[in-house]
Amino acid sequence: MAKLFAIAVPVIQGKEGDWDKWMTELKEKRLGDFIDSRNELGVRERTFLQHTPMGDMVIVTLEGEDPQSAFTKFGSSNSEFAKWFVENVKTLHGIDLTQPGDGAFPELIIDSHS
Repeated sequence: MAKLFAIAVPVIQGKEGDWDKWMTELKEKRLGDFIDSRNELGVRERTFLQHTPMGDMVIVTLEGEDPQSAFTKFGSSNSEFAKWFVENVKTLHGIDLTQPGDGAFPELIIDSHS
């Protein structure tokens, strides 16, 4: 049975244009690498952009057998694509995916199918 993992991360203020450029490159030039990396991790990723009064937030969902493990595993990958992706996450979101998080993973509060 597939499990769902979701996380919301802010786009650093002033980096919104750079984030848009990154997503354009991801979708137009690196989509195959993105799909391959997620297939290797055994997850389906969906990414949403939410404009809020507090700034732009990116909502990422991973769906698969063990999406939390996939999230952690991706940060330790040595592939060229992973290094490029991880560096952009650090620059645009201020999150270093190579370091284990010191906080807990997001907590599922309610599920209408439970």
